[in-house]
Amino acid sequence: MTAVDSAPAAADVIELSKLKERNEPIVCMSHLRWNFVFQRPQHLMTRFAKTRPVMVFEEPLPAEPGAAMGVDIRVCADTGVVVVTPRVPDGLEGACRNAVLRQLLDEAISSHGFERPVLWYYTPMMLPIARHVAASAVVYDCMDELANFAFAPPELTTLERELFATADVVFTGGYSLYEAKQDQHDNIHPFPSSVDRAHFAKARQAAAARPERPKLGFFGVIDERMDLAMIDAVAAARPEWDFEIVGPVVKISSEQLPKRPNLTYPGQKSYQDLPACLAAWDVALMPFAINESTRFISPTKTPEYLSAGRPVVSTPIRDVVRHYGDLSGVHIASTPEEFIAGCDQALAQARGDDRAWLEEVDQALTSLSWDQTHLRMAALIDGAVQRNVQPMTATAKRPVAGPAVFPASRRSHYDALVVGAGFAGSVMAERLASQGQRVLVVDRRPHIGGNAYDRLDAAGVLIHQYGPHIFHTNSAEIFDYLSRFTDWRPYEHRVLAQVNDRLVPMPINRTTLNALYGLDLRSDEQAEAFLASRAEPVERIRTSEDVVVNAIGRELYETFFRGYTRKQWGLDPSQLDKSVTARVPTRTNTDDRYFTDAFQAMPLHGYTRMFENMLDRDEIHIETGVEYRDVVDEVAFDRLVFTGPIDEFFDHRYGELPYRSLKFRHETLDQEQFQPVATVNYPLEDTPYTRITEYKHLTGQTHPKTSITYEYPAAEGDPYYPIPRPENQVLFKKYQALADARPEVSFVGRLATYRYYNMDQVTGQALAAWRRLRPLRSSDAAGTTTAARF
Repeated sequence: MTAVDSAPAAADVIELSKLKERNEPIVCMSHLRWNFVFQRPQHLMTRFAKTRPVMVFEEPLPAEPGAAMGVDIRVCADTGVVVVTPRVPDGLEGACRNAVLRQLLDEAISSHGFERPVLWYYTPMMLPIARHVAASAVVYDCMDELANFAFAPPELTTLERELFATADVVFTGGYSLYEAKQDQHDNIHPFPSSVDRAHFAKARQAAAARPERPKLGFFGVIDERMDLAMIDAVAAARPEWDFEIVGPVVKISSEQLPKRPNLTYPGQKSYQDLPACLAAWDVALMPFAINESTRFISPTKTPEYLSAGRPVVSTPIRDVVRHYGDLSGVHIASTPEEFIAGCDQALAQARGDDRAWLEEVDQALTSLSWDQTHLRMAALIDGAVQRNVQPMTATAKRPVAGPAVFPASRRSHYDALVVGAGFAGSVMAERLASQGQRVLVVDRRPHIGGNAYDRLDAAGVLIHQYGPHIFHTNSAEIFDYLSRFTDWRPYEHRVLAQVNDRLVPMPINRTTLNALYGLDLRSDEQAEAFLASRAEPVERIRTSEDVVVNAIGRELYETFFRGYTRKQWGLDPSQLDKSVTARVPTRTNTDDRYFTDAFQAMPLHGYTRMFENMLDRDEIHIETGVEYRDVVDEVAFDRLVFTGPIDEFFDHRYGELPYRSLKFRHETLDQEQFQPVATVNYPLEDTPYTRITEYKHLTGQTHPKTSITYEYPAAEGDPYYPIPRPENQVLFKKYQALADARPEVSFVGRLATYRYYNMDQVTGQALAAWRRLRPLRSSDAAGTTTAARF
């Protein structure tokens, strides 16, 4: 279980001040006061302000009696965010009010020299005053279902429909809200609440300050979303405990708040003071009412409480249950009795010696960071800007940055000889060269880039020579490192499977089940129950067949996995390690993305261009179409980096390691589009190929023709996939022992370490291998000098 699908803790070390994004300013139209509760808009705009100008235009306040209309403008000293608060005469309403606000907005934008800003909405109610602004892109960050809140204006729903039609990209504040809105926009993405872990972790360091008398607390806005009866019941049941409810009271009367001797309301505290507040608590509370206003919320305080090391007791908010409900430190309670029992358990955890629950929390939270959320949003926004101002056309040329094959001026001595110019070899070569080392790179293929090599075919369509390569990663460090050498095109991969006469989403999700079985499953719980009813428990899971049959039953296994696996691997799933099918999840929601990684993108100008930029250093010399053994005795070198098959390096001393190969049939069709998504899988055995890929979905290229690739697994040919079977691992271990005895050789990459790695994993492995070779200076550290360029 993970808290959310996002990126790992490496994000926390990114120097965001050095990001190189596009430089379009942001004008944020917000209904939330900048100096109110520090939440999602403040987290995001603060981070965007480190790389581009940001203006936040708030809802108006009444002008002082007798004063003319105008704006209060202040620049936040610690963030650089420009906050604009319009002042309009009290009583000004309707069209006149909107006209005044439009004028004030125009004056504020003009006075700061903002041209074609990114227009970012937090509320559709701002649309009438900003829809005229010439924007490079329009963003709607739908953080809540505002129409369900108390006193929501009746025109909000109509304006939101218009905003959906206007927006280039839409974000939602959680997965439940995403599911409710996903059909309203074709570029919509869920971004649940994240956290500044380091900030709230300060509460752990101050934990000794907690009083002897147990103390439980809540911080946040106190409004119609709070279950006041629940708070009253818990405080009444435990008079020996203290309860602190921190935050502003909004849209309800203070007189409605329950009154108990052990219940206090200290008012709003600053964001900076919250860790100290948490340090005095044993348990953190989320006593939300279950009503329309909380139906789609994804409370930011959940990961904040957990980062502070406080167990949480919450009512069953759907996104809390979904993302955190499996953690032993999160207690879900529907009734006052359950809530009290949850508080008892949480208090025992907080004051007990067993810290396993906290270790579980820390593991779950490694994937959460506002920095990551900012980077992912920036990628999608800059992609929208790119599409608006500079779409790729059929005649567009890839930018010239040097030849695809660099001429080698053969030296007599190199610091390193790198065998292979794919991800592993190129990353190692670039990193070694970054420290002034002279590197010779050789590759037996006539090009650099390894299996990720792409090229323009005869029709001018950019294709992947060795089948589709879709970049995705949860590592900010890896994404940041590669961003030094490429701009990115945001892309989320979607795959359909041909089953009889239907194309259904793969991996299996709720939509797949409904389509196959004529069902109307409407919730995760219903889909989970359906799959459980078909599952066939396996006592001991050993093989890929066991994994799938145990989870979803034999019928779905035979429909989607058995035939495809037999074709892909030349073996029945019952003969393969359980890791093979475990790579493909089964989902109970309607998320049809093939990957859920934090970073999903394609190199804007292709992988080959990225490798060219990576290797374009004076210290690096490249020879392609060259066998390693033809040069190894002709040059002197201090270090050998080998990325080819490890058994080949040792002359197959113990026999050949089994690999699976692929054959490709490339075709160009005289039509603009062949299939609805980039890849369609063909899982049935009577179809000889496993999938068809159409590359224009990946690249975003506009072209009157389209190119596709049929993929045929093969037993013979270039090695692509190590075959995961126990006996193969036993054989590899023999070669690994030989490698361990050669400290002057670094074995890096999928083939050299006989692991089924993705591109990002190979990159990460290469960066780790380079670090082991030489201690780094602080200025050498990968991932701290540049970041995503979209």
